[in-house]
Amino acid sequence: MKDEENLVEQVALIEIEPAKDTHRWVAITALLLAIGIILHTISPNIGGVTPNWTIAMYSITISLTDPSFKQAAGIGFIAGLTLVPSSKSAFPLGNLVSDLTGALVAAMMVKSMVKIGLANFKFGPFFTGFLATMASGAVFTFILKLILSLPLSVYIYAMLPVVATVAVLNGFITQVLFAPAQKLFFMQGGRKK
Repeated sequence: MKDEENLVEQVALIEIEPAKDTHRWVAITALLLAIGIILHTISPNIGGVTPNWTIAMYSITISLTDPSFKQAAGIGFIAGLTLVPSSKSAFPLGNLVSDLTGALVAAMMVKSMVKIGLANFKFGPFFTGFLATMASGAVFTFILKLILSLPLSVYIYAMLPVVATVAVLNGFITQVLFAPAQKLFFMQGGRKK
């Protein structure tokens, strides 16, 4: 009888916690990218400028989850791949390289802010969205410049100012949408960092 009580006591001490939601970032990434792609598809071009909702959404995702560079590259590649069919540009395949670049820049920005103790910097999402858009847009327009054999002056004085305008717009979008996305992401779980 005593051995049975000891066995019951030992079994009671063995407790296996259910697996935590370790892949929550995948669900959030998929949701935000889907929203970004839908908004990208339906957003009108106003004066030559359209927000790049997809970059804003993956900037939010990367800001929330602080993924590894490999994961960030995956996010960027998938974002670029999903934009190819709905792209309004002269060379849609440029999205593959440009969004990969943008996602990696967003990840570098987030990791840099964490490293220097600015993980909770109030305007971090703005700068992440801005820099990711600048990097992605600069790469994308440079690819267009090469493919279309445009002069360097067109790239510098016409294309890059549009990229900078979209980057500022995306920075604001990223900043404004970050708080609601953060509430959604952390509703049932903790921050990955």
